[in-house]
Amino acid sequence: MDVHDFFDLDRFAKKNGIRLVDVRPGYAKTEMEITMEHLNAGNRTQGGAIFTLADLALAAACNSQGKLAFSLSSNITFVRASGIGDTLYAVANERYLGNSTGCYQIDITNQHGDLIAIFESSVYRTEKKNPFTL
Repeated sequence: MDVHDFFDLDRFAKKNGIRLVDVRPGYAKTEMEITMEHLNAGNRTQGGAIFTLADLALAAACNSQGKLAFSLSSNITFVRASGIGDTLYAVANERYLGNSTGCYQIDITNQHGDLIAIFESSVYRTEKKNPFTL
């Protein structure tokens, strides 16, 4: 099983149209085209949709190092609105990698490169090996 097959099993992200674009050790990129289904009552992109986009990038980046890893905590700061017709990208970069923990920063931008949100997360790295290869 390769990394794309594994993350295709993330049913929630897949149902929301989120795609894994790239993954390599300590790095991942995801994308999502904003449609009517992603909007909140104010016709802006729902914060939960942006969080899910960033969360899949986090999952791919932190699991790219060979051990199965899970989020311990995550924080998101929204800095700019987005809406229908936008394509959002989440780029995850590893900031720290230890034996049992890791820290990641994920920048969410639109198709123009404008910063939409900043997502930071710490993860727990288990001893279990991942069932996929890069």
